[in-house]
Amino acid sequence: MFRLKSEQRVLRIAGVPVGGVPGRRPTVLVGSIFYRGHRIVEDDVRGVFDRGEAERLINVQDELSDKTGNPCMVEVVASTPEAMVRYLDFTASVTEAPILLGGVDAASRTAGVRYAAEAGLLDRCVYNSVSGVSKEAEIKSLSELGVENVVVLAYGPRVITSSDRFRLVEELLGKVQEAGVRNVLVDTCVLDVPSLGIAGKTIMTVKSELGLPAGCGAHNAVGTWRGLREKFGRRAVRPASVAACVAAASAGADFILYGPMRHAKVVFPAVAMVDAAYGQVEMEEGFIPGRRHPLFRIG
Repeated sequence: MFRLKSEQRVLRIAGVPVGGVPGRRPTVLVGSIFYRGHRIVEDDVRGVFDRGEAERLINVQDELSDKTGNPCMVEVVASTPEAMVRYLDFTASVTEAPILLGGVDAASRTAGVRYAAEAGLLDRCVYNSVSGVSKEAEIKSLSELGVENVVVLAYGPRVITSSDRFRLVEELLGKVQEAGVRNVLVDTCVLDVPSLGIAGKTIMTVKSELGLPAGCGAHNAVGTWRGLREKFGRRAVRPASVAACVAAASAGADFILYGPMRHAKVVFPAVAMVDAAYGQVEMEEGFIPGRRHPLFRIG
């Protein structure tokens, strides 16, 4: 169904496969926790939070991953280095899923990497992210820190079209590879509703031309949709979030950052349905998905 020029690279991060021909492997779903405004966070500077509720959210995502066959990751979003260390230590203790270090600045992300290295967690962590606005010093530090897994984000000044995004990805890819990074996931950058389509187009360009795992933060299309609540009410937010993720999955995304982890119960079955549908197409073409594929798990 998807015609790709390049051989597709499948990365394994803490045992979780990411990438490949769409339909052959389930989409990896990444839920965010501890983000700014998250109700479970009591102090985002020191990293104080409701541990019971945080564990419940992570457990729900793990359970849905097992039910659907869609692998999961946790994006830890921290405002300070101190908070990042506390969040990361806790998250690693309650789940075996890979963890994206989503600090709001380089200092927070770096603190996460340093702690992960000390705690023996570096192979489970993904630096999120390097973009067109990242400082050269930050990119060079990836080598010093021993970072192996990085998200390259197609975001930067005057980066609008799918061609702009692809050119930036190529530029950033060269830089992170020079810094010794082995595993690169490409986030094609969703900023709003119109860019969701552009990001989807860029996913297939990246996969076809470079063979790298590609995906996007589909939820951003909803998070920045100013008229959504005003025109359609709060009830429209959750189905819109699902639709954004389904659009990304249908565009061939290998991974999707679906936003707040509280949406897991509606996002996992919706994306699993897309994966099951495309899995059947791959079976028709001679590929037999593994038994953990949503095609065999959601019925």
